[in-house]
Amino acid sequence: MTRTWKLNGPLAAWAVLLAGAFGCSGRSGAPDTSGMDMTGMDSAATRDTAMKGMDMSGMGIGGPANGSVQLTAGDVTTFGITFGTAEDRTLMRKIRTVGAVGFDETRMTYVAPKFGGWAERLHVDFTGQRVRKGQPLLDVYSPELVTAQEEVLLAAGMAARVGDSRVDGVGDGARDLLASARRRLSYWDVREEDIDGLLDSGEVHKTLTLYAPASGVVMEKHVLQGQAFQAGTNLYMIADLSEVWIDAEVFESDVALVREGMPVEITVDALPGRVLHGSVSYVYPTLQDRTRSMRARIQVPNPGGRLKPGMYATVTLSADLGRSLTVPTSAVLHTGNAAIAFVDMGAGQIMPHELRLGLSGEKYVQVLEGLEAGQRVVTSAQFLLDSESNLAEVMKSMMTQMNTSDMGDMDMGGMKMPPDSTGGR
Repeated sequence: MTRTWKLNGPLAAWAVLLAGAFGCSGRSGAPDTSGMDMTGMDSAATRDTAMKGMDMSGMGIGGPANGSVQLTAGDVTTFGITFGTAEDRTLMRKIRTVGAVGFDETRMTYVAPKFGGWAERLHVDFTGQRVRKGQPLLDVYSPELVTAQEEVLLAAGMAARVGDSRVDGVGDGARDLLASARRRLSYWDVREEDIDGLLDSGEVHKTLTLYAPASGVVMEKHVLQGQAFQAGTNLYMIADLSEVWIDAEVFESDVALVREGMPVEITVDALPGRVLHGSVSYVYPTLQDRTRSMRARIQVPNPGGRLKPGMYATVTLSADLGRSLTVPTSAVLHTGNAAIAFVDMGAGQIMPHELRLGLSGEKYVQVLEGLEAGQRVVTSAQFLLDSESNLAEVMKSMMTQMNTSDMGDMDMGGMKMPPDSTGGR
């Protein structure tokens, strides 16, 4: 990584003042410039000779102009510097979002008779009532059902009278007619045992009972006792809540990470301290325009009905991003559009490396360019090192320009150098 600064004459003057400041701060090897008389330094050769004689090692700018910082063991302890390692790791990312509990649509059932009639008696008469499969829901009267029962009894009587006929086809025709009449009732969801009971009794029943087609909770009820209904009217909606769906909102930036089968952790305010587990069963193919988010369906077992449709849930999806070269997230320093890591080059030298980053996980970030596996990187005090690195490069660049062009423009007439150039007083 290379940093470049362009200096002018006044800035070059500040270099000498900064050099003096470094000398006064106790850095080893810094020259004492108090009392320097530079009025006689008129030639470039004389200026170069003077500048080359200055010892810059104590200013933290010795060595190549690469922004590196030299540290001692004491500096590492004083600054609280810690290190991590660039390694191939399995990168995991947690996607935290919210969702709403809803019904499992595959476990919802409507009770909608295929004939018209009247509700004579309700066995299930309020919303929220739990029912089991085969439980009576209501007794209905329907002229169509009465007629169909009569047809069954007539066909049964005919089959009984001509069943042993020696005339070809008569007995078979009667039995086919009975089978057709039975089939008509079964198509109207009349149970086989009810049809057998009709044939056993030989009597037409005014009403027939409709039974629950599935176990669950009555979530909708659209019928009252004595009410008339038409064929296809939804009288009840029964939902099995032994499993529920949670539709989670996934932001557009995380859409590519969501896959079917991903494990999910769910928490709800109604169950504090409880963590429920499920998995992504379906990822919707479109984004919602207003929220710029995508829905992911999560299937969750719900024994005891603890999760209620309509509840809000906090959802955490675990995305496996695969193995790649990574460094701890704390090792990356973002400066504008660049990402930098300080690498331990050995012998106390810390050098900044510019990185090209990829995916981010919980604790680590993927490195596409800029580091190799096994390199040690600084994971704390990066801002302090970055300031020291910038100062080193600034001073190096300032001194370089002073050697070439800016010294001729400086008025140093007020600085007197005594004969003893060692700084003695």
